[in-house]
Amino acid sequence: MRTPLEIVQELYAKLTAGDAGGALALMSDDIEWITMMDYTVDGRGPQKVLEGMLLPAMREWEPYTLTPHEFICDGEKVVSVGRFKGTNRATGKQVEVDYSHIWEVRRGKIVRHRQFIDTGKIEPARRPG
Repeated sequence: MRTPLEIVQELYAKLTAGDAGGALALMSDDIEWITMMDYTVDGRGPQKVLEGMLLPAMREWEPYTLTPHEFICDGEKVVSVGRFKGTNRATGKQVEVDYSHIWEVRRGKIVRHRQFIDTGKIEPARRPG
């Protein structure tokens, strides 16, 4: 069986490759997704993550990358520290900002995600001018 770290690393790899279906398959049926961004994941489950987070982010940012550069593991919890980079489709402005994600994995599936990111650095890229 894969470790929680391997599962989280696989999720980032699938997102980077544009394999949303593969990323969603790594999530439990009742995953809880908590984000600081203004996207709304209303409820639980991979479909809610897709509708409330992944699709809106892909529509807003092109290209859009999450690059983890450090992982801290403790049992079923994995913390990743990395960099979000994207160009806002509406404004053409680029942004690069560090993030921290806390993942919880049980029985081979991701059950919880919490995001910490400096939204104050992202907002200017969303505003025209």
